Amino acid sequence: MCMFRLVITLLLLFVFVSIGQVVAETGKGAWIQGAPAPSKRTEVAAAALNGKVYVVGGFNRPGFSNVLDFAISRSVEIYDPITDAWSVTTPLPEGRHHAGIAVLDGFLYIIGGFAKSGFSVWHPVNTAYRFNPATQTWQECAPMPTSRGALGVTAYQGRLYAIGGYDGKQNTGVTEIYNPETDTWINAAPLSAPRDHLAVVAVGSGIYAIGGRSNLKYKQNTSVVEAYDPIAGQWHYQASLPAARSGIAAGVIDGHIYVLGGESGEGTFDINEKYIPEENRWVTMEPMPTARHGLGVAVVGKRLYAVSGGPAPGASFSQVNEVYIPLNQ
Repeated sequence: MCMFRLVITLLLLFVFVSIGQVVAETGKGAWIQGAPAPSKRTEVAAAALNGKVYVVGGFNRPGFSNVLDFAISRSVEIYDPITDAWSVTTPLPEGRHHAGIAVLDGFLYIIGGFAKSGFSVWHPVNTAYRFNPATQTWQECAPMPTSRGALGVTAYQGRLYAIGGYDGKQNTGVTEIYNPETDTWINAAPLSAPRDHLAVVAVGSGIYAIGGRSNLKYKQNTSVVEAYDPIAGQWHYQASLPAARSGIAAGVIDGHIYVLGGESGEGTFDINEKYIPEENRWVTMEPMPTARHGLGVAVVGKRLYAVSGGPAPGASFSQVNEVYIPLNQ
């Protein structure tokens, strides 16, 4: 038994030293594999809550069991990075894909997205659901003023910001702010460049809206980046995303924004680009092992978890769970 433990310890030491060498040698970070998600999905929403990664909704891989729901998922799967294991919890009240997600005050929020309506899977909704991890229950909150899917949502200074998206007819640039204390929404300045399938994150004293596409068309991607100043109540253009893409996801580590994946008419992206806000500058980092769009991204303990998503443009599915370790981590 002692010899077995010694062998395991040496193997783990070798793995971590090897990762450290890759990080140091490339200067672009390194990727490792985590346990695959229980189900194959795409167009998911993901966020970190209490040290775990929650992956919510999206499209399941079509099958006989979900044909009546048009494969729109209600599933909520939870990844524990410490044990490298998955579990499931209470599903969404209704299936959603292309929804916004954020964590605020210990609760998980799912905002907007698309639902089925008749024979369509592209019905934009304005629902807001809040998940309590202590009771594993969902509660419906006040709806957004504007129904939309493929939007971006982030938490900033005790509020939720729901930005951009597609309202069923066209892109909208609306910025709507939710106050959980009063369960109310207010309007803020809209995006200068309305778009959908964008990434939205908060870092430092601002909120960033990155990339996206026009009217759900991935052949019309944009590299536009805008930053919102909550004090001035204005959006300002920033340095453009080096590779115009949509269907992306983003996470923040040490004040830097990492933007992953995406799709276009030519295929899917494995690109990992880092934005440094204080320098208004982009840097190309180590690409994902698996190119995909519609993935979910969450940050736990200065590691970035990229889960699920489609390896080919359009309706494709995966259960990939890849973990990015930045430089000096």
